[in-house]
Amino acid sequence: MTDRRRVLVTGGAGYVGSHVVLALAARGDHVVVLDDLRQGHRAAVPPQAEFVQASAGDREALDRVLGAHDGWHAVLHFAALSLVGESMREPYRYLGENAGDGFALIDACVRHGVPRFVLSSTAALFGLPKTIPITEDAPVDPGSPYGESKWMIERALLWADRLHGLRSACLRYFNAAGADPGGRIGEDHAPETHLIPLVIDAALGRRPTLDVFGDDYPTPDGTCVRDYVHVSDLAEAHLLALDQLGTRSVVYNLGNGRGYSVREVIAAVEAVTGRSVPYRVVARRAGDPAVLVASSERIRAETGWTPRFSDLQDMVRTAWLWREANPHGFGDR
Repeated sequence: MTDRRRVLVTGGAGYVGSHVVLALAARGDHVVVLDDLRQGHRAAVPPQAEFVQASAGDREALDRVLGAHDGWHAVLHFAALSLVGESMREPYRYLGENAGDGFALIDACVRHGVPRFVLSSTAALFGLPKTIPITEDAPVDPGSPYGESKWMIERALLWADRLHGLRSACLRYFNAAGADPGGRIGEDHAPETHLIPLVIDAALGRRPTLDVFGDDYPTPDGTCVRDYVHVSDLAEAHLLALDQLGTRSVVYNLGNGRGYSVREVIAAVEAVTGRSVPYRVVARRAGDPAVLVASSERIRAETGWTPRFSDLQDMVRTAWLWREANPHGFGDR
């Protein structure tokens, strides 16, 4: 590509952000990653990308990075505190930091003439949904300060579009899963809270047993049902959504459109790994909906997005290969 598009990715050393950076670099974009490495990993940033260690809310760093070049194509914002349970214990930290960093970044984009903004938003906006699958028009009623903080950024982006012409894509995704099919990067959180890597760790004997939070939900097997979407498919959706911003702002829900129960995830891990998963049923977690499944019809119709890894075992297989090959993750903790 002779005319490389310059893109800033905050949180580009994190799980979803790093997979999006890989996709952007693969299509020839010039990527600058800004990450404070509190949750991300320097080793997750591909060598083709520039790296700046700073917070997404650091106004001086943002001015320095964005002011160093003209003609930015877009900013993609992934950096955030993201643990729902922790946000219930530390609500004002989540509201203040997530929303505050988002506001600072949007302001910097406006001041430096960045025309496009892609937000990593969340299905946590919908709280306990009344209808399944969940469409973009479902009532927004965040069930946690984490979800509320993302909604505050979405609202700020609406005003940035109306007042300054900053076009945005708010991508509300459900449960990111899997790892780069090429094995270059994967999921490495501390603490790990996502179900699939937790089940894999139980299969590997890295944790004594897996806790299943409730088996008396109104679902086929009594355990919670969730919509899982492969992280590489999420990355492709970000690129497609970004390309929509030439004319208008967009909001998309990202999921597979079908759900899998906790017991189905356990069975998939056992099938892929050939190992048994020790687990025990414990009490429900407060606020856990029985079913969360997304409708992604809008982005499919408007961009042609089609998940390549829609089968649960395919998602588990890529996660398993990464986890098995990298027992200590990126090895920086």
